[in-house]
Amino acid sequence: MNTRSVTRSRSGRLITAFALAVTVLTPVVASTSASAATTLTVAQALAAQDGRTATVTGYVVGQPTATTTVITSGYTADTAIAIADSAAETGTGRMLYVQVTAAYRSTFGLLTNPGLRGRQVTATGALTAYFSHGGLKNPTAMSLGGATPGPTPTPTASPNPSPSPTGGGGPYDSTYYASAIGKTGTALRSSLHAIIRTQTKLNYDQVWEALKDTDQDPANANNVLLLYSGRSQSKTSNGGDANDWNREHVWAKSHGDFGTATGPGTDVHHLRPEDVSVNSTRGNKDFDAGGSGVSECTGCYSDADSFEPRNAVKGDVARMIMYMAIRYEGDDGWPNLEINNSVSNGTSPYHGKLSVLLAWNLADPPDAFEKRRNQVIYDRWQGNRNPFVDHPEWATAIWG
Repeated sequence: MNTRSVTRSRSGRLITAFALAVTVLTPVVASTSASAATTLTVAQALAAQDGRTATVTGYVVGQPTATTTVITSGYTADTAIAIADSAAETGTGRMLYVQVTAAYRSTFGLLTNPGLRGRQVTATGALTAYFSHGGLKNPTAMSLGGATPGPTPTPTASPNPSPSPTGGGGPYDSTYYASAIGKTGTALRSSLHAIIRTQTKLNYDQVWEALKDTDQDPANANNVLLLYSGRSQSKTSNGGDANDWNREHVWAKSHGDFGTATGPGTDVHHLRPEDVSVNSTRGNKDFDAGGSGVSECTGCYSDADSFEPRNAVKGDVARMIMYMAIRYEGDDGWPNLEINNSVSNGTSPYHGKLSVLLAWNLADPPDAFEKRRNQVIYDRWQGNRNPFVDHPEWATAIWG
């Protein structure tokens, strides 16, 4: 498919359009009692978006109307609620979007029950994307739990904040990240490097199998999702021919000249599946905004010295570059990788553009796919995590 060339100035930044389709399904069981299965927190449910059936408990914080929009008054329908681990949560990245099917709308729909906001709810259903966001669909049980809490604290942000990482605790803070919690700047950077440098190193052939696992399409287990183009493609169509997918180094391997040798050249925290021709177009360019439209990659732009990915993965790209800059500090036989504000880094061990990457990190918080990917790498492949997926706010704590 050829995409008409579009030229955009560097001042034209993130423009995102979301096409949403809400499907109303009949529940398998029209019960209002929760399942006896182990109950997950919202954070755990967001990290397990693989279609499994689970029971989740959280507080109702509003009605989702778009991928990054949750309204807290003036409700428009009874078909969905957003729940979180805190009744005062305002960051959509820490909310689970729950589909409310017909059997439960009289009790759990916010249009009919506006006083539900702030109440604890337990729901059982399939953990899968809803509104292109971490969700729970096709509920088989929903129930109210606990007493009505006191007045919900007034949010410090607007009711529909722009998505921005604001921090907060995580399930690995008391264990994996224990030595980093509470630090900023150089001290935080040093602590994170010491934590994530302990990893299992893959060879370049193993990367093929790793990517088939880490980037599996949640809607089709036979496919992977390509990073820049967003296309779902058969896992078996990997290779070097036209329309195949290959192994894209998000931190361009020539920036530091580490190639594909075991180490930074095989670290799947920054290796992603991508269409061969789109990968070629990106080449070893730095990241920045602007340029002409890229064929077969709707929403991507490129010019002589930079590449701009589609909006949905801008934050993913930023956090992968940040991971590489912290993981590879020049103390293990590899170059000291650094982020700078240049788009002409050539073979130097630098990658840009820092100011743009920081903006992308704020504008596109980690979604369920990115969080699952981080977990799979930790559990099954390398044994280390990308700290900027778990704590996006650490980017500004380090780079300002």
